[in-house]
Amino acid sequence: MKVKVLSRNPDDYVRETKRDIHRVFRNYDPALHPFEAPREYTRALNAVKLDRVFAKPFIASLDGHRDGVCCMCKSKQKLNSLFSGSCDGELRQWNLTNRHCIRAVQAHTGFVRGLSCSHDGRVVVSVGDDKTIKYWTTDALSEDRDKPINTIVAKSLYTGVDHHWSEATFATCGQTVDIWNDERSEPVRSYRWGTDSVNSVRFNPVEANLCISTISDRSIVLYDIRAAVPLNKVVLKMKSNVVAWNPMEAFVFTAANEDHNLYTFDMRNLNFAMNVHTDHADAVLDVDYAPTGKEFVSGSYDRYLLSGSDETNVRIWKARASEKLGTLTPREQTAARYNLKLREKFAYHPQIKRISRHRHVPKSIYNTLKEKRTMKEAQRKKTQNLRTHSKPGAVPHVAERAKHIVSNTDANEANE
Repeated sequence: MKVKVLSRNPDDYVRETKRDIHRVFRNYDPALHPFEAPREYTRALNAVKLDRVFAKPFIASLDGHRDGVCCMCKSKQKLNSLFSGSCDGELRQWNLTNRHCIRAVQAHTGFVRGLSCSHDGRVVVSVGDDKTIKYWTTDALSEDRDKPINTIVAKSLYTGVDHHWSEATFATCGQTVDIWNDERSEPVRSYRWGTDSVNSVRFNPVEANLCISTISDRSIVLYDIRAAVPLNKVVLKMKSNVVAWNPMEAFVFTAANEDHNLYTFDMRNLNFAMNVHTDHADAVLDVDYAPTGKEFVSGSYDRYLLSGSDETNVRIWKARASEKLGTLTPREQTAARYNLKLREKFAYHPQIKRISRHRHVPKSIYNTLKEKRTMKEAQRKKTQNLRTHSKPGAVPHVAERAKHIVSNTDANEANE
């Protein structure tokens, strides 16, 4: 004999306290929810609208510099430590937790051209217009915090510096790219390709013996500090100001260019760019990657994004403008994840795509971007007309990722 009974466990439906919400049981059978898709579309539309309503990317401004901020660097060991250098030669150390300056030093005579923190986070290296390289302790409580640990007088002006990610080695750039050891007062290796000055140099965070530089002759040069000569050189149509390596993909880097665009390359094939990132209205001055390697931030002369600027302050921004700061409750975390999935699911619907892409920009930038789009469309039509009224093959199709590359030369070809 079989006996069927109803069994109810009080733990499944009784609240533990009066402040808990009532548990609701749902049947997720699609046959019982014929209007599921329209309902989720409405929720996605509301989510993307709220995302733009609560978009407040600005967090704080770090004031104190008396002149324009020309360089910054982060500590590789302390997340709350930031160093900034200004055009009057002042070096400041900031605590990002309480957003205060904990040290101010007159580091150089003239501009501070570059800053870089050592791999162990104990030393920060600075270069300036006074042709000196100075080592500073990062310990703000040290008795000798206002005096450099070591000073090296260089033969020429250096415009940038970057420290190795795992060794006591750093690189400087100026007339040449010089590789230094922390225990020596002379460079252990020097690289030169051409006669133009080098604007910036960056070490690879993954393949730590690789570094890259941008040169005034519109070229980007790759180096292996274990070799005596550079590896490769690619020339673009316009000058690149700075290059940033992807911290998760060892062979990928992004260049900030004077033609208002950014170009992402794979160093194994420099004949064309992997991606071309547009929408700036003026020359792109700097770029840096997020630790995840999936996003990067760029700043340009169009004043659309400022971090360290001529306004003598350092500004802190949120990576996701509408994200709430502070600790989130479990319900807030669940709601945020649900809204994110809805936005991803309906991202290509016209209405949601239009709202999520829309940005309010100053009138001057809006007019400049509108003029750029008009010029680009006119050039496209002109090329199409030339191709239509010319012999087949006389006006070839050139991909957008390849049209900005002038030449690609490796060290072996250069020696030949």
